[in-house]
Amino acid sequence: KVWIDELPMLINLIKGDLKIVGVRPLSITKFKMYPIEIQELRTKVKPGLIPPFYADIPKDFNELVESETRYLNKYLDKPFVTDLKYFYKAFINILFKGARSK
Repeated sequence: KVWIDELPMLINLIKGDLKIVGVRPLSITKFKMYPIEIQELRTKVKPGLIPPFYADIPKDFNELVESETRYLNKYLDKPFVTDLKYFYKAFINILFKGARSK
């Protein structure tokens, strides 16, 4: 309820290993579940604390991959604007729509 498990992520944010918005870092096992082209896209961008799925609220793994792919492509084109838009959408969904990770 209080997101205490996010504390190590906040430390990584302060250290500069993470940015505020971006795809979440994954274990090797979960990373291998992604298609190769998405794996390559994910490695081009620094991971983030607030993932794009909070903005899109996907219902299954395929929608999650689509959500992350959309975010990554937009981010590579316009990084600042993309992160700002996704931060705003995620903030609204977390605060007013009860979006939570599962």
